[in-house]
Amino acid sequence: MITGKYPSLRLRRSRKNDWSRRLIEENNLTPNDFILPLFLIDGKNKKQPIKSMPEVYRYSLDRISPVIDKAIKKGLPMVALFPYTEKKKKNYFGSEALNEDNLVCKAIQLIKKKYKNEIGIMCDVALDPYTSHGHDGIVNSGYVLNDETIEVLINQSLLQAQMGCDVLAPSDMMDGRIGKIRKSLDKNGYQMTQILSYAVKYASSFYGPFRDAVGSSSLLKGSKKNYQMDFKNSDEAYREVALDIKEGADMIMIKPGLPYLDIIKLVKENFKIPVIAYQVSGEYSLLSNGIKNNLIKDHAILETLISFKRAGANAIVSYYADRLDKILK
Repeated sequence: MITGKYPSLRLRRSRKNDWSRRLIEENNLTPNDFILPLFLIDGKNKKQPIKSMPEVYRYSLDRISPVIDKAIKKGLPMVALFPYTEKKKKNYFGSEALNEDNLVCKAIQLIKKKYKNEIGIMCDVALDPYTSHGHDGIVNSGYVLNDETIEVLINQSLLQAQMGCDVLAPSDMMDGRIGKIRKSLDKNGYQMTQILSYAVKYASSFYGPFRDAVGSSSLLKGSKKNYQMDFKNSDEAYREVALDIKEGADMIMIKPGLPYLDIIKLVKENFKIPVIAYQVSGEYSLLSNGIKNNLIKDHAILETLISFKRAGANAIVSYYADRLDKILK
């Protein structure tokens, strides 16, 4: 499309002044666009730094209220809960996921009791924080079993919904789990509990720091390539999303974020469904360490976050979400 010709058309005219640049900017960010991940740990009075993730911490339950207070004050709509499970509580089947006294369940109850619906709660539906082998499901001869895993995920979803979780986020990548979870939720009276499907979760090298954060990194046996997506594929992402929408997903997650902006755009343009991008731990740590070592300026954070919005994301899961006042200024 030709819109004009130099010299009568000079695109730089609109870039000359700050007010003009602000007037015509196409994309922007507000706190409404962010979800804050929150790592949980057993014990009391703990704020434990995560070595591979600068300025990110694990919190004991008695220390999460100030984090939630800050999130609400900043206008964040939702927090996402992730547990660091002690090794003694992990086993081959991830049974701790179904314990009504596990960290996530107790955190949901605590937040709902104190804050009601001032802020939403998103919970990961997967077994990797709870298994002794670090995989997202039931393993047999090195292969993660699909249907057997789904049965556990259904019970995990019901438990989290019962505790008060607002948005269930199955991140396991088992075929058919969205439909079965939705059917079970509806049958048990949780018709209004939302499902944010990790429909497009790639087998990525960018997850390392997160696995440190939840304590699964050193336990992981083999890779997750037999259930997470091949990063060489994009048509497959289209099919995954189509299946999950048909099965009842309310929102779709794309993970990782920055290396998959094309997938975010593909999904948003074709399905017109709310799309959430996850700026994963590896992306976060690379950026943070690059800034810390003066390799790049801190403005790179905003530049990358805007790229998600430009690609079509409705919201972003980001470890920077608690520092938006400094980033979005």
